[in-house]
Amino acid sequence: MMMSYDWQPLLLTFRLAALTTLFLLLIGVPLAYWIATTPTRFKPVIETLVSMPLVLPPSVLGFYLLLAFSPQNAFGQWLEQWFHVRLVFSFAGLVVGSIIFSLPFMVHPVQAGLQGLSPSLLEASRTLGKSDTSTLFRVLLPNIKPALLTGVVLSFAHTVGEFGVILMIGGNIPGVTKVASIAIYDEVESLNYAAAHFYALVLFVVSFSILLTVYIVNKKLLRTGG
Repeated sequence: MMMSYDWQPLLLTFRLAALTTLFLLLIGVPLAYWIATTPTRFKPVIETLVSMPLVLPPSVLGFYLLLAFSPQNAFGQWLEQWFHVRLVFSFAGLVVGSIIFSLPFMVHPVQAGLQGLSPSLLEASRTLGKSDTSTLFRVLLPNIKPALLTGVVLSFAHTVGEFGVILMIGGNIPGVTKVASIAIYDEVESLNYAAAHFYALVLFVVSFSILLTVYIVNKKLLRTGG
């Protein structure tokens, strides 16, 4: 007799990863461009803040985000009063937390790619009167496709594997915040190893496939100079 599994945690996980990656493209790419091209004494501070999720335990980051998002504190109260948004134990909160937690995985590859380009590209574009936005999207990004692809894939894969931050901010609400990593933990706690294996195997196969595709595509791009 075949066992039926709940696909909802997996669908929620991939939805979260897709939205997080999209927002990181909109936020992380301009931030990486600013860091790579703007000389300022505050740059080390910005770079440190961006990199903090790499060294902070997820539970620490999740705890402080939980405090910040809570309606009992100033920021959470302000969000709820003015925008009617509650980030604690909600999918929106997971998205915000995931953006912060995965930010370096988008910024670092793109920043490295931009810094690896010849400065003459940026200078020529500015000499021709192009705006920073036009320079970024029409001149620089087309020349760092492998770095951009790496940032997208790492951000997506990192979000898929999140646990600590998700648990602290979202808890374990089925259909709302119960993603696959939380579902695996629940099933193991319940000694339901078959279900845990199902969720873990799907995440393993998806992550492996994504990373393999990136390595193959990046090799082709580097070989063709794309």
